[in-house]
Amino acid sequence: MKKNIFVINIIAVLAVMIIASSCNKEWLNPDPENIASGEDSTYADPANAARFVTAAYTNLLTWEQSSFAWIGTTSIISDDADKGSSPGDLGTDKDQLDNFTFTATTPSFKDGWNSNFLGISYCNQALANVPLFTIEDALKNRYYAEVRYLRAFYYFNLVRMYGNVPKLDKVVSDDDAQSPELFKQLPPDSIYAFIKSDLEFALKTLPKNTEYEPGNIGRATQGAAAALLAKVSMYRKEWERAYSLTDSIVNGAVGSYALVNDYRTIWREVGENSSESLFEIQSTGQQNGSVRQYSQVQGIKEGQFNVPTSQVFQGWGFNTPSADLYNAYSEGDVRRDATIISVGNTLFDGVVVNSAFNPRYNYKAYVSIRQETQGGSTDFSNKNIRILRMGEIYLIRAEAANELGMSAEALNSLNAIRTRARGDNPNAVPNITLTDQGQLRQLIWNERRLELGMEHDRFFDLVRTGRAGEVLRAHGKNFVDGKNEIFPIPQDEIAASGGVLVQNPGY
Repeated sequence: MKKNIFVINIIAVLAVMIIASSCNKEWLNPDPENIASGEDSTYADPANAARFVTAAYTNLLTWEQSSFAWIGTTSIISDDADKGSSPGDLGTDKDQLDNFTFTATTPSFKDGWNSNFLGISYCNQALANVPLFTIEDALKNRYYAEVRYLRAFYYFNLVRMYGNVPKLDKVVSDDDAQSPELFKQLPPDSIYAFIKSDLEFALKTLPKNTEYEPGNIGRATQGAAAALLAKVSMYRKEWERAYSLTDSIVNGAVGSYALVNDYRTIWREVGENSSESLFEIQSTGQQNGSVRQYSQVQGIKEGQFNVPTSQVFQGWGFNTPSADLYNAYSEGDVRRDATIISVGNTLFDGVVVNSAFNPRYNYKAYVSIRQETQGGSTDFSNKNIRILRMGEIYLIRAEAANELGMSAEALNSLNAIRTRARGDNPNAVPNITLTDQGQLRQLIWNERRLELGMEHDRFFDLVRTGRAGEVLRAHGKNFVDGKNEIFPIPQDEIAASGGVLVQNPGY
């Protein structure tokens, strides 16, 4: 854990701005200039308070946070996907993630560690500096709640990935950075308690999605806080809390949300920030306002189409959906062809994939040059990354209800998802009628895979439900029980701590 990740000064925070132009994302482009002096004048300009908050969001856009390393450590590592691309193109370390030969020096783990802690540091800077501005208390409290939501999000990533991690709840000074206490790791129970504290504050303080001005679309909302807290509660097996939170979302108590009718539209530009969505990483299609190369990393590789190749957003071909995932869908399930691009498919923009290097690609990462906003380079796209959405809320509600012995409520939520999945085919994806708790549990877990395929949850779901070893070894991965449920602490970070950080078992 590099000390300079945590010692972030005011100028650095205020310099972390992005250039955006979308009419629904004005808050990502604060004016006037992007960098303040860091002297007393910083606090004379109320716009700088917003900049501290924006920096915590902007970290979500980085290559290290949400692009290649994240794709590798959440998707390629699972049975939903294979490394993809060509056999000789390893993507630095994606072959190691695919076959579980990684070590503490595998670069993707360092990226995940540093980027999430960097996000936490931006949150702590905002919490320390926003009180110094003369702005309305209501706005201050909203800013506090936004960054506490984001801090919880970053920590939720860290605790699932690395287990025992340090708890940073304040700005780290130069003196603090020399203390071994900075690197003291806390067990997951303590980190989860910290996450829940932040989310409970966010839940009671944030506005509903209907209470924001249109130019603030994409900020954390009361619904987003309820959704993330429900997901955390599911991981902690706190079923009553998970059920009550998801019930509040479904019934409109924390905002206006609903399943969209057509599953296929969720990941298109027209589906951004829809009624389905509780939280998305906002992308503008501009160089400094996009999740760098998220779509390019997963784009169709060396394709041939019915239109000129210049009209198709192509890429490196990594993170290809596995045959196992493809075969998991029943015939007629609209989610299969909305999740997976197969050679021979006709895409929503009329592009026919006649041939390609790999047999399958992630449709949820696809950008249409023909019908969507695109920044002129495959490095940058206007693709928002969906983080929390109603499809998952219904499935958390179903799982919680089943664990509480409420089979009727569980079936109601589960079948709402399956009804949408059958589309216009009344014979596809039939309703579930089983009420046996154990059988229904397995069906709900399977439905999560089908509904959330290629959405970066599968590996964590397998670990959470105790099935990782059995499932991943059956998929040909070298998963070791008691070791690979969490990732290694990056060796460079152990060295930077002077040996204070303790490596996870088996690494």
